[in-house]
Amino acid sequence: MEGRADYVVKRTLFALLTVFVAVTINFLLFRALPGDAVSGLRCQHCTIQFKAALRHDLGLDKSKWEQYKIYLKQLAHGNLGLSDVSHEPVRGLLWDPLKNTLLMLTLGTVFSIIFGLLTGVVAAWRRGTWVDKGSLWTSLAFYSMPTQWLGLMIVYFVADRIGLPHGGIQSPDLGILGNPSTYDYWKDRLEHMILPALTLGLVLYGEYTLIVRSAMLETLGEDYVLTARAKGLSNFAIVRKHGLRNAMLPIVTLIALSLGFIVGGAITVEYVFDYPGIGLAIVDAIDKRDYTFLQGAFLLLTISVILFNFLADLLYFKLDPRVTT
Repeated sequence: MEGRADYVVKRTLFALLTVFVAVTINFLLFRALPGDAVSGLRCQHCTIQFKAALRHDLGLDKSKWEQYKIYLKQLAHGNLGLSDVSHEPVRGLLWDPLKNTLLMLTLGTVFSIIFGLLTGVVAAWRRGTWVDKGSLWTSLAFYSMPTQWLGLMIVYFVADRIGLPHGGIQSPDLGILGNPSTYDYWKDRLEHMILPALTLGLVLYGEYTLIVRSAMLETLGEDYVLTARAKGLSNFAIVRKHGLRNAMLPIVTLIALSLGFIVGGAITVEYVFDYPGIGLAIVDAIDKRDYTFLQGAFLLLTISVILFNFLADLLYFKLDPRVTT
């Protein structure tokens, strides 16, 4: 118990230190870029005096050290600052796009995990057969595809054929004749989420299949699996109790990493499908040089990676007691 407690404390402190480093780099990154929100204004009538006053209002005329202290103080109170463009709280501006992204990511991730685990286990168990070869080549093909390219192919060749929308998040005619029912609202939202979620899910499915197959092949070659076979255990029992359970360490690591990075990876997919999530909001903020919004969005993406890795470290307790030794 003491060893496990020490492990949790160490991993927690390491995660907090990583967050602090990420916060600092996040601050310095945007201050090192040329220009700012004021220089990015597309205003023919903005005078030098107006821009100087606006820089003062945004705190851009202060030293980098003073800006850094203000930044940390705001973060300590859960304040991500005000948008350089709309002057609204960044935390509120991030919420709606984040909700849209999380719904779409949940749909794609559940699909990829279920089918990735299933095909990976079956491919490993049927190693060398046509099932294994077909699964291997299919997963390699999807894993090697850039998400934006796969999204474009789905838009051009799949969307119209199956009658699904390939842009936006809501049909323009929804609610014209009155308030839509809850069923009609979520049905319309689901139809708009399917294609971007499928794009992400197919790429992740290929990655999960390859890792699960590799981990299962290593596990199924162990002596305890041969002993289980000699005892007459069913194939299902061998795979579930001995194979998959002991192969979960790399699988959990992969899922944790992908759940963190997938939020950032959704940027290109949301741009292709014009899906109003956090990715599309980041692209719009880059175009407007809204550095405060970008700071908040990038910090959110960074913390998501750190958080999921921290949760994966904690899950190792159940999967492998040797982790704390």
